[in-house]
Amino acid sequence: MDQHNHDDQALACFNRVRELRENRLMTQAQLARKAKVALRTIHSVEKGMNCRMDTKRKILLALGMRFEDKDQVFPPSRRGYAHSAGLAALEAFSAGARPGSEDNLS
Repeated sequence: MDQHNHDDQALACFNRVRELRENRLMTQAQLARKAKVALRTIHSVEKGMNCRMDTKRKILLALGMRFEDKDQVFPPSRRGYAHSAGLAALEAFSAGARPGSEDNLS
């Protein structure tokens, strides 16, 4: 597995869209059409990429679900690897460290 795929997986927030779509015997194209979103949006969502709340609502309704059921399909987001890495960099910067400064011998 290359680094790019690993990063995508670390950033992904997995959901049940594909499972529910397949249980309803729908193709991705059918779901996209019914939800009135782009096919690439369905691809991205099923891969676990984040999307806007309005997109979640459209997908839920297209799957015959209520918006109130969103947490069953889209688990509440957790602050993951990317957020932690960003915080660590911000804390280091705030403490006076500069990127690459550990290599400078002055």
